Amino acid sequence: MLNDLKLYVDVRIFRILLIGFISGFPWVLTGAILSLWLRDFDVSRTTVGFAGLITAVYAINFLWAPLIDRIQIPYLSRRLGHRRAWIVTLQAIILLSLVVWSTFSPTEDLTAIILVGLIISIASASQDITIDALRIEQIPKDHSKLMAAGAAAAVVGWWTGYKLGGVIALTTADFLQASGVENYWQQTILVMGIVIVACNILLMYVREVSIDARVKEFANTQRGYAYKLAGLGQPVGWHHETLAWFSTTVIEPLWSFFKRNGPVIALSLLAFVFLFKIGEAFLGRMSIIFYQEVGFSKSDIAIYSKGLGWVVTVTFTILGSYFAVKVGVVRALVVAGLAMAATNLLFSLLYWVGKNEALFAVAVLVDDLTGAIASVIFVAFISLLVDRNYTATQYALLASIGTAGRTIFASGSGWAVDALGGDWGTFFVITAIMVSPSLACLWILRHKLRELLAGTKAEIRG
Repeated sequence: MLNDLKLYVDVRIFRILLIGFISGFPWVLTGAILSLWLRDFDVSRTTVGFAGLITAVYAINFLWAPLIDRIQIPYLSRRLGHRRAWIVTLQAIILLSLVVWSTFSPTEDLTAIILVGLIISIASASQDITIDALRIEQIPKDHSKLMAAGAAAAVVGWWTGYKLGGVIALTTADFLQASGVENYWQQTILVMGIVIVACNILLMYVREVSIDARVKEFANTQRGYAYKLAGLGQPVGWHHETLAWFSTTVIEPLWSFFKRNGPVIALSLLAFVFLFKIGEAFLGRMSIIFYQEVGFSKSDIAIYSKGLGWVVTVTFTILGSYFAVKVGVVRALVVAGLAMAATNLLFSLLYWVGKNEALFAVAVLVDDLTGAIASVIFVAFISLLVDRNYTATQYALLASIGTAGRTIFASGSGWAVDALGGDWGTFFVITAIMVSPSLACLWILRHKLRELLAGTKAEIRG
């Protein structure tokens, strides 16, 4: 056990923690800030829910993941490294978007606010592609225990960015509102820009593994495709080069996933990944509005949902990764999924009881506990499935399929609450039931998954 715990003080784990923070922070902008900002100006729950569709780009970022894996950023890639250059560029786009956001008002510029939010989501989704690749490349591919620790650090970092970012946003907005500042959300948004700048400074301490060998391998493969397309002894034209680039950049990474896992297992895995967190997402999209409607202030939400929730998330993410190593990823996912679903029922109880700080604290902390465990096991699971030759593309494929369920379907959560006549209790019961299909899928695949994961030399039991 002591040797397992030593994994968490490896310097590479701290680097993963930092880039996880950078990944999680933008969700504060398009989640808590956007939702409460619009709701404070009496925008309907249905509109707020569907505004969340801007995060649906996370569900399709695998489409341009091959481009981010291959295209170099002029000047920056040579100076900072391929992965860090992309992160810095996309962070700059997010920062500029915040500046633009701060000039808008929901009563006059609702469409413009959502469009700029879409730009933030696109930049953040693109950033996640290279962040996930950078994280996986920090750890040797045959070190499964360190990979599990890395997954824990990534989840802790993500939730730290999301939770503590939320604390900063909500307490700042509450303070400015209490101080009589009229445009308190716009000022809060500018404060968030300072965090973006700090993230870029700290990013310079994350080392990037050289990808020269992989780039050379890609070039050789692409050249071989071009010669094959042209035909034996024929000159290679620009159209052959273009088709060869497309084949090696887009087709080959995706084909590799299906070839490596087999079509049946590959499609079943994608189905599980898609379904696993739909219920949690339905809760998450509307939860902050629910808290406010029950009667809690922005500061209350910041303390219980963000501050204390962060402590619980950090603690149980680490325990969750250790649990995954000891009992096996498949069993751990089943247990975590059931616990995550059951936890949603606490929010139904909170609605039926009414404003109660003790019950609010319990519901939020237990939700963070089960969510943390489920997230780290889920990340470790899909990290073990990717081909290191196509890290960014394949991880983006799996992560984006999971995000599809969490964003596209969850955008209708506001409509669902309105359709239920504001009956939050029934709504949360429905979210608890939503996990069932994914767990059934996982249980059916359990034996094949055990063989598949054993093939990765992972020291886990299915």
